[in-house]
Amino acid sequence: MSKFAVVLPAAGKSTRFTGNNRMASTASRKKVFADLKGRPVWLRAVEHFVERPDVIQTIVVLSPEDIEWFKEKFRSHLALLNIELCEGGAERSDSVQAALQRVKPEAEFVAIHDAARPLISKLWIDDVFAAAKQYGAAILAQKVTSTVKQVNEEGRITATIPRNQLWLAQTPQVFRRKDLLAAISVRRTAQPTDEAQMLEEAGQSIHVVECSACNLKITTPDDLRMAHALIDQLPKERVLDELLEPKSVNLLDL
Repeated sequence: MSKFAVVLPAAGKSTRFTGNNRMASTASRKKVFADLKGRPVWLRAVEHFVERPDVIQTIVVLSPEDIEWFKEKFRSHLALLNIELCEGGAERSDSVQAALQRVKPEAEFVAIHDAARPLISKLWIDDVFAAAKQYGAAILAQKVTSTVKQVNEEGRITATIPRNQLWLAQTPQVFRRKDLLAAISVRRTAQPTDEAQMLEEAGQSIHVVECSACNLKITTPDDLRMAHALIDQLPKERVLDELLEPKSVNLLDL
């Protein structure tokens, strides 16, 4: 059985979630610590991973100023979940790199999952883990269905972008540990917006596994309200037409 380590970045400042709130600097106001039907967002994001027999390590990456508060606030959860805490950096890529230094060498794969994506389903994790084992690298993503406009700084449309080959990247993003470490060491983009970008630049073939729009990332208060409405609608088991191989696309072929 292939072994996986899971890294959940949770060190962001949540500025779009807190806005101009005077309490925005306190950990309790950050999106990953917000309540989602009785449990914090980060806990809902992590719980399906810690239950898996193929996951041998789970690391939550926090801002340095949040760690002690987090330990005190979620002491009971930490005792049960057997997760590790890691101090993050100024940017997402710095946080992921810090966590990678602590990944156990026996973990063949590393899955990066946003701590602000609480609506992940076990079924979607199964699919992307299986694709990663088959292809070496895989991410969840959603097809773009709306018309996409390119707009200039003055607010005027400059182009309509064909959407037939456009996808919205989600997480988990799962890679062989050695490939992710190599891509980070030679990354060309100073602050990549996700881990797949670094592997793309290194020439790595990455497969996309189609996922639901329900796997949303909480960025604003509206997203949290939407999560409250969707959380009871997540798939618990496969229906007949989903018993086929998960759909996947090679990003280098797009």
